[in-house]
Amino acid sequence: MKLPSPSMFVSVAALVVAASGTSYAVASIGSADIRNNSIRSLDVKNESLLSRDVRDGALRARDFAPGQLPKGAQGDMGPAGIGRWALVDREAGIVAQSGGFEVRSGYDIVNNTGAPVPGGAVGNVYLDANEDLSDNGIVVSIALQNKLDQNNDTVLNGRAGLADGNPEFSGEITATKCNIPSVVACAPVGADNDEHLVVSPRMSDGTVTVTGDGTAANPNTHKRFYVVITGDSSDYVAPAA
Repeated sequence: MKLPSPSMFVSVAALVVAASGTSYAVASIGSADIRNNSIRSLDVKNESLLSRDVRDGALRARDFAPGQLPKGAQGDMGPAGIGRWALVDREAGIVAQSGGFEVRSGYDIVNNTGAPVPGGAVGNVYLDANEDLSDNGIVVSIALQNKLDQNNDTVLNGRAGLADGNPEFSGEITATKCNIPSVVACAPVGADNDEHLVVSPRMSDGTVTVTGDGTAANPNTHKRFYVVITGDSSDYVAPAA
């Protein structure tokens, strides 16, 4: 039997050394041998990492795609919305509201007081909010009404050139809680208490609006407006049906 040649021995020896050297290198690579931030997604075999390869608590919600994480338990119900509102038309009628407002008297059109409304109060609207307004804010704003010709000039786009020629759009408005000692007293019977508020819509020059008869010489200039009660309404009591 012919013995292997010396060159064969050398080749086999080199192969053994090379194989053992590679195995040693793979087994010896540690964290210190890898430059920080050098390993990328393409260097990791797909689906090769397991749960045990990730430290508990290391991943956050932002590390997952939308919809991957299960929904948490239903949280507690938040506080009820704050704010009550009403929309009053030029006839002093409440045409929309969140609930609980009543007109005590309005302009010279509505009177629910059971007694004559003093002359100085007929240009105002008095509302019963059915809650103590001492810890509330009151916000009012004029609401335009461009389908109601308030001075019979046929101009309903707010472009009349005269002062106060656009009563459908213009005006000023103020409001306050009633019954503020040394500050505010509300004249209609039953209105001067903490549950009532007064709204005073005026023309742009500060003059009182009027009911009139609908003619150009004597127009209905009453305002349509919103009133909003802000703050704590936990003491609101619904009016009796």
